[in-house]
Amino acid sequence: MTLRNWLLLVLLSILWGGTFFFVAIALPEVPPLTLVLARCVIAALALVPILLALGFKFPSTRTAWRDFAVMAVLNNIIPFTLIFFGQKVVPSGLAAVFNATTPLMSLLVMRFFVGEVWTANKLAGVLIGLAGVAILVGPDAFSGASSASVLGMLAILGGTLSYGFSGLWGRRLKAYPAPVSAGSQLLCSSILLLPLAAAADQFWTLPIPSLGVLLAMLALGILSTAIAYILFFEIMRSAGALNVMLVTLLIPFTSISLGALYLGETLNLHQIGGAVVIGLSLLVIDGRLFGVKPPA
Repeated sequence: MTLRNWLLLVLLSILWGGTFFFVAIALPEVPPLTLVLARCVIAALALVPILLALGFKFPSTRTAWRDFAVMAVLNNIIPFTLIFFGQKVVPSGLAAVFNATTPLMSLLVMRFFVGEVWTANKLAGVLIGLAGVAILVGPDAFSGASSASVLGMLAILGGTLSYGFSGLWGRRLKAYPAPVSAGSQLLCSSILLLPLAAAADQFWTLPIPSLGVLLAMLALGILSTAIAYILFFEIMRSAGALNVMLVTLLIPFTSISLGALYLGETLNLHQIGGAVVIGLSLLVIDGRLFGVKPPA
């Protein structure tokens, strides 16, 4: 990891951490499914022309587009929708902490569906991560907190589980450049979401959002999706997939800070404790802090 890689990683964490902030601003005026549609359409309109200008070629077969459509469902439609619904009752900073369990879910999916062998640090990291999730959810589940709050947390966890399955499905798309995969997913997501959002929300009947919400939606699509994808692939190209996943450690700090500074959000003691435990689990899985040599 060069200094440039670290700077790009921090910038990526700010853009992806801002996702939860922008969603929190938009949700009071825009239904979750319509907001997911807006995110995908805006991102596709911003990203696809850039990729075409850079000379990338999109798939030309039905089979490829079918595979990308499934990937769009697993990697965009299901997780975005569940996380946005969860954020209706869960603070943006806490949502980002739950989102940080994505690597744990990926490991669980790979272990139970393809029999991937875990190293000792991965096993320890998963167990610590599950303990962190229990610390986050348990007190609310058994202390008389609203059922909506607990369901919101579980919805966000369901979104991270869908990300885990998208990693499994994505193995069949390795022949395509990563930017093409991103653009193809966004196109498929936009097409599939249009009738769903129309049926669920009848979005053409909704009041025009306020200027602040419109700006948040643009930022969500352009900054936190299109530009963030470009940064993600650049870091992956120059530093490798293992290093780029370090961003999951940084995203909650951005989201919690934005939520505290601009939305008046706070985390209670057990939520902070759960966040620390989940962060520790990701460090254990990564292994380098404890002297475990990353695989080549």
